[in-house]
Amino acid sequence: MAKQSLWLRCEKKQFERRTAITPTTAKQLIDAGFEIFVERDSQRIFKDEEYEAVGCKLVEHNSWPNAPKDIPIIGLKELPESDDPIPHTHIQFAHCYKQQAGWSKVLSRFHRGGGTLYDLEFLTDEQGRRVAAFGYHAGFAGAAAGALALAAERRGQVLGQLEPYENENAMVESVKAELGGSGKGLKVLVIGALGRCGRGAVDLFRKVGVEEDDILKWDMAETAKGGPFQEILDVDVFVNCIYLSSPIPPFLTQEQIAAAGKDRRLRVVVDVSCDTTNPHNPIPIYNINTTFSKPTVPVEVGEGNPPLSVISIDHLPTLLPREASEQFSANLLPSLLELPDRKSARVWVEAEQLFRQKLAEAAKVEGL
Repeated sequence: MAKQSLWLRCEKKQFERRTAITPTTAKQLIDAGFEIFVERDSQRIFKDEEYEAVGCKLVEHNSWPNAPKDIPIIGLKELPESDDPIPHTHIQFAHCYKQQAGWSKVLSRFHRGGGTLYDLEFLTDEQGRRVAAFGYHAGFAGAAAGALALAAERRGQVLGQLEPYENENAMVESVKAELGGSGKGLKVLVIGALGRCGRGAVDLFRKVGVEEDDILKWDMAETAKGGPFQEILDVDVFVNCIYLSSPIPPFLTQEQIAAAGKDRRLRVVVDVSCDTTNPHNPIPIYNINTTFSKPTVPVEVGEGNPPLSVISIDHLPTLLPREASEQFSANLLPSLLELPDRKSARVWVEAEQLFRQKLAEAAKVEGL
């Protein structure tokens, strides 16, 4: 039987240092009979030589468009905007299945090129849970960014550029130092606290010294009555970690913020979920994604009222690129090992069925 090939592409998103396949996972795939091509990428947290050392074949940076059409291309973040048809099979987070801005245009490229998309967000197990997710590290890093933004605000400053940390401990120590040694005295609220993302946020707050009673942990039971929620205004930092699958009442509104005036304690909102362009965004107080170079966006609060900022970075786990990549890649490995049987293996069959459904919807919208 011919070897299953897989092509790891570089990431073109600025500051993105994570990868879908680490050298550790690449070696396991090669040991299982795969052939792994790896694009050279100086931005990736793992060095090219680390891949070469385990038997990967290095290829030129961003050369996947010229790869043989029968080799699946794997990456993390969405491809740069383009009108070029896509003939390959791509495995990535495409952010185009929930009618996000430009969704139909993205899918139309696959329609015109005859390619296939396996969206990493929708590779699921028998229980419908994602086989691999960055949720924990997204929550952990999001909570850290929120604490850093609060520390900056208390100094009368705006949070500057965020840089990746070598590991979790380095991140925790940095946040504690910025908070004056400890997070004691902070009051925070995490919505979606029982999920992977929420658990990460709660763990960060604990590790920087926020007292347990000052970490409000909400999940579906607490939000069942429907928002908006006054309680959000009564904490220093609010972290949103929910997975939005259907329309819900907003958690927080502009009107609420205006009505609270000077009595509002809330200073920082971290929207880890980042449903910025989703028509049902439950935090409709901002409308842009922020970046590592400019992590916060100010919210209109009315003259004389205390400031409020939102962090809406859509690739927060890259603040911990090595650990986040290793965990994600290890979780993805069992599914990747089934790639040679993707026409019969349930995880791949269901992902392709969903793609075909969304492709038909996009074709209708685009008039194809």
